[in-house]
Amino acid sequence: MPFKTIFKRYELKYMLTKEQKEKLLQAMAPYMKLDKYGRTTIRNLYYDTDSYLLIRRSIEKPVYKEKLRIRSYSKATDDSTVFVELKKKYKHVVYKRRMAMTNNDATKWLSGECKPEKSTQISDEIEYFIKLYKEPHPTVFLSYEREAYYSEDGTDFRVTFDDTILCRQSDLSLTADVYGTPIIPDGKVLMEIKCSGGVPLWMTAVLSREKIYKTSFSKYGTAYKTLIFPQNNKINSYNMLEVTKNA
Repeated sequence: MPFKTIFKRYELKYMLTKEQKEKLLQAMAPYMKLDKYGRTTIRNLYYDTDSYLLIRRSIEKPVYKEKLRIRSYSKATDDSTVFVELKKKYKHVVYKRRMAMTNNDATKWLSGECKPEKSTQISDEIEYFIKLYKEPHPTVFLSYEREAYYSEDGTDFRVTFDDTILCRQSDLSLTADVYGTPIIPDGKVLMEIKCSGGVPLWMTAVLSREKIYKTSFSKYGTAYKTLIFPQNNKINSYNMLEVTKNA
């Protein structure tokens, strides 16, 4: 089945209540349809350096930032098709490159054990990223339940709703079950509007009417603040205490 490998678009984020989501779905009904996959559990493995350089830079909101992950749309096996994705953001525009391969090949490639069978512009970009950051490794498993809607007018306007967003730093495999620490409050839903141009007038009208405002939210960034940074601080505090005791 063909799939898109290159994306250039804006991604606008909104934190909703379940009631606001229902009102938006009512407003979307004449214009948008749920995609053929319905409600999907998306799994991601994010790659970073030992010092979490990529996400620490991202949190500082620079003009340019980038991240690397492997994504699956169901519980994977070694032979399942997954996507290796290099995602960049420059001046509010998101650029995404992705390659489809088996889960086994993807994990071996990113760990430096092998190369893709065929060299492409996208694989070269990912290879450069891996070398630049000295073979980053999996740092976070992040999953969520997603409903994705597409526009019936043939444009690339899309809306997604994510809930049950969970993260963990153990069992870092797309073949594992979904579990972890929640990173958004119970009852909240993250909506993303994805488009290469302007937002349709009917959508801006309903956002205004329901007083739904754009927010800044990074799933990996929130996982870092919620799980990784506090844990690292605890470890560093313990190590400092041991040094003090032994001094």
